[in-house]
Amino acid sequence: MNWIAARGVRGSRKKRQESDTQMLDLLAEEFLRPSSLPFPVMVLRLLMALGLGGCIGWEREAHARAAGLRTHMLIALAAACFTLVAVELAEFGAAHSDQQRTDPLRLIEAVTAGVAFLAAGSIVINRGSVKGITTGASMWLCGAIGLSCGMGDLRLAMLVTGLALVVLYLIRQMVPSPPKDKDGDEPR
Repeated sequence: MNWIAARGVRGSRKKRQESDTQMLDLLAEEFLRPSSLPFPVMVLRLLMALGLGGCIGWEREAHARAAGLRTHMLIALAAACFTLVAVELAEFGAAHSDQQRTDPLRLIEAVTAGVAFLAAGSIVINRGSVKGITTGASMWLCGAIGLSCGMGDLRLAMLVTGLALVVLYLIRQMVPSPPKDKDGDEPR
């Protein structure tokens, strides 16, 4: 290979290395983007949402309900994630008020509407009998618990989880179940 061709190969290699370096720098910037909350705080909030949603989901799973442990955990996690995004958007909006207008309450409304849609899907009406209302309500409540965790109000989230478990477990023990007919269904 003559020296002119060799110089061209080295030059294109150098350009490719510079391009690769720029691409890696751009990728690193995406992961190192500054946020209003420290990363460990975000992780704690998301883990709390998972754990508290799991407590309610475990109770539903233990009683063989349609939406159980995983569903409730995912609902709480998603709600917490959406809330963290809303917090970041609000902080971005405050810093760049001339560029973008944000309203975090609209995101909370969207989360509650989405969870309500899922909860409504768990309600079944069959021959005049309605089933799944408590599961739907617990799913909706897990959305609220996730929102609380995402906002950092972990005490409220734990209190609501405890109260929900009281309602789901203790009230079941205090109120007798209606008698079942020969097919195992509750009478109309």
